[in-house]
Amino acid sequence: MNRRRFVQSGLAAAVVASLPAKQSIAALLNLTTEVSADVPAIRGDGAQVILKQSAVQDLSNSLRGQLLLRGDEGYDRHRRVLYPEYDKYPGLIVRCAGSADVRNAINFARADNLLVAVKCGGHGAAGMGTCDGGMMIDLSLLRNIRVDPIARTADVSGGSLLGHMDHDTMAYGLATTAGTVSHTGVAGLTLGGGFGRLARRFGLALDNVLGVDIITADGEFRRANKDENPDLYWGVRGGGGNFGVVTSFKFRLHPMQRQVVRARFTFPGSEAKSVLNFFAEYSENAPDNLYVSGGIAARPNGLGVAISIIYSGPLDKAEDFLAPIRKAGTVAAEDVRTLDYVFVQKMGDNTDIRSVAASKSGFIEALTPQLVDALIGGMEPHPDRSHSVAFQQSGGAIGRVAADATAFPHRDSKSNMLCGVRWPFGEEGGEHRAYVEEYWKNIEPHTMGFYTNDMLKESQGTVNLNYLGNYRRLVEIKNKYDPSNLFRRNANVPPSV
Repeated sequence: MNRRRFVQSGLAAAVVASLPAKQSIAALLNLTTEVSADVPAIRGDGAQVILKQSAVQDLSNSLRGQLLLRGDEGYDRHRRVLYPEYDKYPGLIVRCAGSADVRNAINFARADNLLVAVKCGGHGAAGMGTCDGGMMIDLSLLRNIRVDPIARTADVSGGSLLGHMDHDTMAYGLATTAGTVSHTGVAGLTLGGGFGRLARRFGLALDNVLGVDIITADGEFRRANKDENPDLYWGVRGGGGNFGVVTSFKFRLHPMQRQVVRARFTFPGSEAKSVLNFFAEYSENAPDNLYVSGGIAARPNGLGVAISIIYSGPLDKAEDFLAPIRKAGTVAAEDVRTLDYVFVQKMGDNTDIRSVAASKSGFIEALTPQLVDALIGGMEPHPDRSHSVAFQQSGGAIGRVAADATAFPHRDSKSNMLCGVRWPFGEEGGEHRAYVEEYWKNIEPHTMGFYTNDMLKESQGTVNLNYLGNYRRLVEIKNKYDPSNLFRRNANVPPSV
């Protein structure tokens, strides 16, 4: 053995010896996965296919990131999404470290028309970020934020989380709409819409997208903005992941103070009707810098109702908006604090209603007295479950954008109504699922479409109708950029070619 090789091998051995037991040398040195056999997989049409060992090895060798196959260290960790009921096993996971990795993954998947799932934060309510037997494109390595405080823009890598963006932009006294749960993926939230605590003031997250870099289904890099590929720019803002994988977003940022007022008031369930009727009028008349949320819950010990606000306007004016809420009913508990906005964005990380065992959602144009009666009348406290309905406010700047200005059409919505049920971990839950399905039957007639980011098991016809007057144009864009429907695990727009 020559001296250089001896020194190198000795250093490697020393490094390996110093690593924790659970940390692999491959992870440290970014070595490619050794593929020892052919890999069984699933195509988009459900047919089985055997991927040749040599082809899968070539894919692994092409990556700056990492290929994970079933049985590899890290496979079980990275195959999972937020909701444990989506316990799926992809045939292969490509952890992309850059746009070249995304391109290589897409080209490989297209060659065999593999079933493809794209995972950013793993928050999709329908579990679309994972799949059985197909390819998961995992963007969790693709996380970077670059803020330009002079131009008031942020370049955000496609795998970034909302908390990353909030942290970096607010360091310069700038913000843009970024959901309500900090570990949500920027891409999934934005491509489907992007509601949040600032949306009434600054518009949806997608309304603040100045452009994207995207690898489309043909494996080509494209930049989409008002001047370049404007049809694709229109389509990705509300059309979800139908056209490819966005590797970078450019967001418009807005000046905003760090300190906001966060307040929550709870009232007894016996006053639910009057409090909800007050909430309907109060939220309807709120200014753009006031985000109002509220809801009703049936817990084992009975009903409760709450109203919460986030106020991002002048702090000395906050009391003008708090005082009326105190008169809405008998305040059982009050929590009013002036807090750092970035901290507020993390407060719902473990309590978000969408991380429940079963859920439904739909847009409403008004919280009418009839809807209030239906909400209260169908709620049944139960010793083994918690049932809640919450309202995520829209309106304001969201509604001042034309329905056909972007692919997102639901501009007349005043709230996204979220209905969820929890039950003890380990229980099968059939009784509780049946309960929420029956409850929703009385609520759904009051809704006008649904938020695709909260979509569960909707029929294709229902999805098509949900795009309203924008559907036909979306089909044309799908035909152009993804005619084989490689990207189908989303609120899918099937091509017509």
